[in-house]
Amino acid sequence: MATKSFYKSAPIFLAFLCMGFGDVVSPLSALLKEEFALSHTSSQLVTFMGFIMFGLLSVPMGIYQGRKGKKYVLQIGLVVAFLGLLIPTIFGFNEFALLLLSVLFLGAGAAILHVAGNPIMRDVSPEGKFPRNLAFGQFIKAIGPLSGMLIPVLAIEYWDKDWKLLFPIYSAGLFITVFFLAITTIKETAIDKANYPTMKSCLSLLKNKYVLSMVFGIFLYVGAEVSLFSKIPIYLQEIYDFDLQTWGLLGSAFVVLAILIGRFSGGVILNWISARQFLIISTVVALIGMLGLYIPVKGIAIAAIFVS
Repeated sequence: MATKSFYKSAPIFLAFLCMGFGDVVSPLSALLKEEFALSHTSSQLVTFMGFIMFGLLSVPMGIYQGRKGKKYVLQIGLVVAFLGLLIPTIFGFNEFALLLLSVLFLGAGAAILHVAGNPIMRDVSPEGKFPRNLAFGQFIKAIGPLSGMLIPVLAIEYWDKDWKLLFPIYSAGLFITVFFLAITTIKETAIDKANYPTMKSCLSLLKNKYVLSMVFGIFLYVGAEVSLFSKIPIYLQEIYDFDLQTWGLLGSAFVVLAILIGRFSGGVILNWISARQFLIISTVVALIGMLGLYIPVKGIAIAAIFVS
């Protein structure tokens, strides 16, 4: 029984890994800035193209998923992300516009995977094991952006390659996931037609002030997280003369490591204090960390990156 459960959940865990590939657009923006000699504004287009699709696709794909099924939508997300990785592979890496299009497709695929990933994880999890599997899935997802920061460093150091090596590696991961998901039978929880989600029912949730405040809070948090990912390498390069291709990217990896530690320790701390208290404390600590970035001392800056 445990083996059967693992067989069904394994491709979903792989899909969570592929979700994390979309987060690589943040450190990638720093690499493209140097590669194409872009301004700060132009380099931010990379991050914008990657994450704008979450805002545009999340609700429509959620509605579509209610009718077509979670596995089907998950497969769409994987294929869209795969197409995004193929664009520069076929047409080359010399045109910035094509790379923006690639990032757009990769972000769209990641957005669709987020829509289907959490719900379908419940369908493949044994009774009472959904929280465990979801937490483990989020841990695996974090490997995606972490790999996007470490692979270019290893490629330069050991394989005489550069950041472009990410594309064939990620393409292989997506292809393997599509294959295993296609041959896996998943029994999905059925949705009664009378309860199909609609645009009206989704937007009506925002009438609740609590839900609206939480949506706005998530908007601010994700914006801050993405900004840290994308700008920490540039910050380390311009302020402390770090080599962007190596130590600059490791700065972003340091952020991911801090996030992993924070999420794990947060889960433990919440056993003793309320969520409201924890939110206030963690917000204050994050603000202190961001202020520390303005102090021109390298040791303080490294500590501030971790705290932020």
